Amino acid sequence: MAEVPLDALDKAILAALLVDGRQSQVDLAERVPLSPTAIARRIKTLEQSGVIDGYQARVNRKALGLSMMAVVQISLESQSQELLEAFEKAAAAAPSIVSCYMMSGQDDYLITVLARDLADFERIHKEQLSRLPGVSRLHSSFVLREVASRSLPVSSLLR
Repeated sequence: MAEVPLDALDKAILAALLVDGRQSQVDLAERVPLSPTAIARRIKTLEQSGVIDGYQARVNRKALGLSMMAVVQISLESQSQELLEAFEKAAAAAPSIVSCYMMSGQDDYLITVLARDLADFERIHKEQLSRLPGVSRLHSSFVLREVASRSLPVSSLLR
């Protein structure tokens, strides 16, 4: 996707939505010098251009019993296009994988997995991770504490 040009008002709207995505257009109009109608038009344009990719609730994973997070580095047997596509399709369908990134460097992919506890992670490892196509090596690290997690830093809008 090509970079979409944004003016200062678009950036102000996005910054406010990053802090609280449930703000009404009236609330946004108190922070951004536009009418609620003008803000609604701009938000619609930002959605249509793909700048705003969607909306979601931030759910506390621990409240759902998902107290363990693991970061798993994966190396594949080969870099064939067919294997990469098969791996990515399977990873996207695996219910316990919450993120998957193709990487440069020693490992091919970096994934994040949520689990209830160590026994649950062992089950996920056996039933999902080790069955991903073409995996030659899995290296798991367990998150001790989450220090920061955000979809996009507000500072990225300052340039």
